Amino acid sequence: MAKYDKADLERRMKGAVESLKGDLSGLRTGRANTALLDPITVEVYGSHMPLAQVATVSAPEPRLLSVQVWDKSNVTPVEKAIRSAGLGLNPINDGNTLRLPIPDLTEERRKELAKLASKYAENARIAIRNVRRDGMDALKADENKKEISEDERKRAETDLQKLTDEVIKQADDAAAAKEKEILGK
Repeated sequence: MAKYDKADLERRMKGAVESLKGDLSGLRTGRANTALLDPITVEVYGSHMPLAQVATVSAPEPRLLSVQVWDKSNVTPVEKAIRSAGLGLNPINDGNTLRLPIPDLTEERRKELAKLASKYAENARIAIRNVRRDGMDALKADENKKEISEDERKRAETDLQKLTDEVIKQADDAAAAKEKEILGK
């Protein structure tokens, strides 16, 4: 049975691009957006959990996010996670609720967000290349088992590289569009 499955590899690569788009949607460009806090994980109960699993996030005003922590003992870890996420937000503790005023976008802040978008894009490119590596390894294993010929392997590797280049271009385009939006150009 051949291990190489092009459709599965394509699905995984496109999943990396969708994940990138989700991460980029969380980078704000001027308004409070609950997706801004989606990438944050909180260390509670001895493990790392997404913020959405320990609190309710809402945007009651255009320049304010509200994080309603369900368990009072988790307020401090949630506050710490938000501060250390690199989003430039400083939570104001109000009992079980953390209020996050959204600061104006200064030029410095725009550059920080653009840098963060680049970091997300690089992580997506790494994930895509890892999927390509898995595909190349599967092709070599299939060839070693004599399930495909050397020519078939080389053709499949060429196709896989073309697919990888296309998907990386999609990721780069998404990141470039977000950076342009952030920088206001």
